[in-house]
Amino acid sequence: MAPIRLGITGGIGSGKTVISQLFELMGVPVYLSDVEAKRLTISSPIIRDKLIALLGPKVYLGKELNKQLLASYLFSHSEHALQINHIIHPEVKVDFQEWVVRKHDIPIVAMESAILIEAGFQDEVDFLVMVYAPLELRIQRAMQRDEVTQEAVSERIQHQMSDEEKKNKADFILINDGSFPLIPQTKELLEQLRYS
Repeated sequence: MAPIRLGITGGIGSGKTVISQLFELMGVPVYLSDVEAKRLTISSPIIRDKLIALLGPKVYLGKELNKQLLASYLFSHSEHALQINHIIHPEVKVDFQEWVVRKHDIPIVAMESAILIEAGFQDEVDFLVMVYAPLELRIQRAMQRDEVTQEAVSERIQHQMSDEEKKNKADFILINDGSFPLIPQTKELLEQLRYS
């Protein structure tokens, strides 16, 4: 029987990584889409060919991605991010599907992605789990974690789907505001799924 597939999402600084780590500790393998997208950008011949067709051979320096060239292209125009996403996201989706097949003997698996809904990965999961934290707390966390200014974090948040939109699409909401313990919330969610 195929595993139940959870999608873990939430805005910058909401605590998706903490939730993913808790799931792992509770026996739920988590596919980290950001990590896998970076790996595929280097290892996938399909992505390589399409990026070279779009940006020329200098987008790769030997086996490494020319991050500077890619970043300057990405941030020079809003349409450019869509072009790059259309190249990378379909390959991440296929990779996730293959990963799930390899986990066929595990009852529940998960995918973590900040842009799970925006990237069109929602169709790949059975339930959407949103990790929620108040905006001020998210900004503080991201500033500390990434050692960046409040303005830089706020700008990144503006480019993400709002918490309200994510809440409306979520099947489960885990609150990570420091006053609701995460372990009982995560356990309860998994128990609900295991016994439903």
